[in-house]
Parts: sequence; structure tokens; C-alpha cells
Amino acid sequence: MWYDPIISAVLRTPLHRMLGDTMLITVTGLKSGKKYTTPVNYFREGDLLWIISKRERTWWRNLCGGACVTMLLDGRVAEGFAEAVLDEEIVAARLADYVRQNPAVAGPLGVRMEQGIANAEDAARLAKDRMCVKIRNAAG
Repeated sequence: MWYDPIISAVLRTPLHRMLGDTMLITVTGLKSGKKYTTPVNYFREGDLLWIISKRERTWWRNLCGGACVTMLLDGRVAEGFAEAVLDEEIVAARLADYVRQNPAVAGPLGVRMEQGIANAEDAARLAKDRMCVKIRNAAG
């Protein structure tokens, strides 16, 4: 996306706090061995970090089957083991968790909220073109 370099630059400064739940994730290309860094939004669930992305994006494909990643998280470098999750039921559940934790994203995502809970049909609809990345052992 055209604004990724701007967000990436801000995340590398003390101003990173302005971006809240945004971090940089670095993955290694399976074929090329090249490192790719991209800004992503995340949310915590216990000891896990979750990222929700559109399936059409390509950065996460290097995580199918799992891989080590490096993150710039809250201004600190952290390591983790990340796995791409494509199962639509799991993605819908994580979308619902994300919206519950961050109600401000419900409107832009097109998810109706009912008593603080994401509408299950809306989450299931979104899950068809979304995927998740689950990250373990992220410092926090």
C-alpha cells in the first residue's frame, strides 16, 4: 500500500505510540530468502498475538506451515513463531474477538455490534476474504 513506508517510518520512532495496535512484522521469503517487512494491526489474546489480513495480500504466504518472524512491537524488537490460519471458522472467531477488543473498527469493517458482541453473520462474511496470523512467544 502506498502509505506503508510512512507508517513503517513512524513505527521506528518514539511516535510509534500514536499508532497503537500497529507493529512491523518481518518475514523471510521461502524461495528468495529475502526479508520482507510490513506494518500490520494486531491484537492480543493471552500469550498470542493475532493479525488479520486480506487473503489477497501476499506477505503472509511465507508463513504457511509456520516460520520465525521478527517484530517491532511497542518500540522493541521481539521474536516469535507465526502461522497462517485460513480456516474460515477460526478467522470469523478471531474477527469477532478483534472487533470486541477494538469496537472502533466495527464500522469500517462492516460488522454490526450487538451488546458489545460482533454479529456472527458479519464476521463469517468477512472471514471469506480474510485470514489470520497467529504468533507465539511474542514479548509483551
